[in-house]
Amino acid sequence: MPDIESILELQRHYFKSGTTLPVQFRLEQLTKLRNLLQTHEADIAAALNKDLHKSEMEAVVSEVLIVIEELNFIIKNLKKWVRPTKVSSPFPLCWPGRSKIYYEPYGSVLVMGAWNYPFMLIMSPLIGAMCAGNCVVVKPSEVAVHTQDLIVDLISKNFSPEYMHVFTGDPQEVSELLEEKFDYIFFTGGTQIGKVIMQAAAKQLTPVTLELGGKNPCIVDETTDLDYAARRIVWAKFLNAGQLCLAPDYLLVHHSCKNTFINKLKNTIIKFYGEDAAKSPSYCRIINKKHFDRIKHLMAKGNILYGGKSNEADLYISPTLMDGVSWDDAVLEEEIFGPVLPILTYKTQDDLIAMLKSHSKSLALYLFTKNNNLKETILNQVSYGGGCINDCVMQVANYHLPFGGVGSSGIGAYHGKYSFETFSHRKSVFTRSLLIDVNLAYPPYTSRKLLWLRRLMKL
Repeated sequence: MPDIESILELQRHYFKSGTTLPVQFRLEQLTKLRNLLQTHEADIAAALNKDLHKSEMEAVVSEVLIVIEELNFIIKNLKKWVRPTKVSSPFPLCWPGRSKIYYEPYGSVLVMGAWNYPFMLIMSPLIGAMCAGNCVVVKPSEVAVHTQDLIVDLISKNFSPEYMHVFTGDPQEVSELLEEKFDYIFFTGGTQIGKVIMQAAAKQLTPVTLELGGKNPCIVDETTDLDYAARRIVWAKFLNAGQLCLAPDYLLVHHSCKNTFINKLKNTIIKFYGEDAAKSPSYCRIINKKHFDRIKHLMAKGNILYGGKSNEADLYISPTLMDGVSWDDAVLEEEIFGPVLPILTYKTQDDLIAMLKSHSKSLALYLFTKNNNLKETILNQVSYGGGCINDCVMQVANYHLPFGGVGSSGIGAYHGKYSFETFSHRKSVFTRSLLIDVNLAYPPYTSRKLLWLRRLMKL
């Protein structure tokens, strides 16, 4: 396999040739990728089953169909997006003239994915880089080894390395990769690694998008439909065995409905996964022993209300509900990223808002309520990446919405047109007319010229 320096040299030469710039080339490559996803759907599902015990339906819907839908949308609209955008030119300073924004690709970009959705979290930013006209180096997670091998196979057999190349390696080799000069870096993963990526990028002055995570609160007030809330929260929390950066990380339930809601959560878990989730083909497993041990440690303090069972040999941890935890406990200090759901309560809206504001900005926030005042207060006073009202996770499925974090939960956003914009440099161009030349701005500067400029700017 060629070294990364050779690949980057190939890609720089290929990019400078202008081959990737025509919109027709971009559409051909995107269409080829879409065809690959469609024809290899079964292979993708099989790899995800080996890595995470994902059922065929969960794998196909969350990691294949969602990408194909976004691809279809991009293919349909790309010709419109690549056109220069006309913007206003303020009078009189920019008169006579016109202003436009041109979208140009960065060059050779690095896309780094995560192990929890190892296929989708590579493919979704990859299609953004492709539609913008870039060359791409892809780094899938080495933790999800079967999916990594499949990605290597699909890309190496269908795309030339000067256009798209897959780099595999352990963390040490990734450090060497980051020493190279890329034109853009897109990373999905944990906050700590995100800091390392940003530090490496800063040395090269390379722009970045960081899709990270955090402690996503899920609020359930006394006015909501508790049955709907239970179904939607259980589905979102235990999807992929909780290994989802968008999953509800903890519940904030109004004290008056806590006990009733806990019973509904228990009943819903049983309805979804049976009395023993280990026997359910719809329930995933933990990715490896390292994360299994980490999640088990998080469960050490607090009261287990439901679940709490595990099997190290099978990397199984049951859907688990907890209470009796404090903000000093590990389960509330770090992102859980597993099938453990701590339940806290609040009494007043002021207490709730104060609690939310006292913690770092989350990637997501979910609110179940019929109280419009509470909804508007949280929307206007609490900062977070994105979220749902009366649902969970579904903001990621809408490619018309930008997906990204804020503060420690991420930098930048993508999906749909936002992916095209993320991987494009917006070049501003002002064109002055040669038919007339206004001399007000030229020396010598006089009080009379200033007076006329002031009058014209008031028009």
